[in-house]
Amino acid sequence: MTRPAQLASTARPPGGSPRRHHWWRWILGGVAVLLVLIVAGAAAAVKLQPSPAPLALPTGTPAAPSGPLAGRWQVAAGSMAGFRVQETIIGMSNEVGGNTNTVTGAVALAGNRVTSGSFGINLTMITVGGKKQPQFAASLDAGRYPDATVTLARPVPLNAAFAAGRTVTMTAPAELTLHGTTRPVTVTLTARRDGAALQAAGTIPVTFGNWGIKQPTGYGPIGSLASHGTAEFVLVLHRAG
Repeated sequence: MTRPAQLASTARPPGGSPRRHHWWRWILGGVAVLLVLIVAGAAAAVKLQPSPAPLALPTGTPAAPSGPLAGRWQVAAGSMAGFRVQETIIGMSNEVGGNTNTVTGAVALAGNRVTSGSFGINLTMITVGGKKQPQFAASLDAGRYPDATVTLARPVPLNAAFAAGRTVTMTAPAELTLHGTTRPVTVTLTARRDGAALQAAGTIPVTFGNWGIKQPTGYGPIGSLASHGTAEFVLVLHRAG
């Protein structure tokens, strides 16, 4: 007959093996540490990644103006357009921006005003840090609506200082066509003459929902992208032949 002491020594403790509990604690602890490292790494990337500089007029002193202003001016090499939007991860914010040099269009000047103007941007060519962003293209539905267009809504007077070669700042009423929708916008412009060329840099505030655009995908539960951003451009214009 087996003695009670022997039975007690061979009985399994309730709840399973202590060794199994020990390994589960290690696994759960490792997963927790991994999650902390992933979150911290993502936050550090946002904090340490420098925000791209806004598109602006070229640096340096422009050349003295030459030639008449009146006529048609075409978008030329050196022009760029893109966007800027705020991203937030675990309370830390940064601005992400993308751009493209695939910009076309023209403006017309007569007397002391801009009588008409329109330029288009190929959204499928926008890159962030030199790389294309599938999330951005998907949010804009760039496959169906590959182009955005900015069109002057009515003639805009030009300050006499502009004709003399000074840098001027102004606002202009325009229409922005994006995601198959056209809406009125106000463009804030800085412009000047540079020798035989014209240069203009501008910004347009864009609330994505106003154009039926799905908010860009963020970072799940740890972060997000803002529901609004800024369209920006810098145009170099040469007189049409």
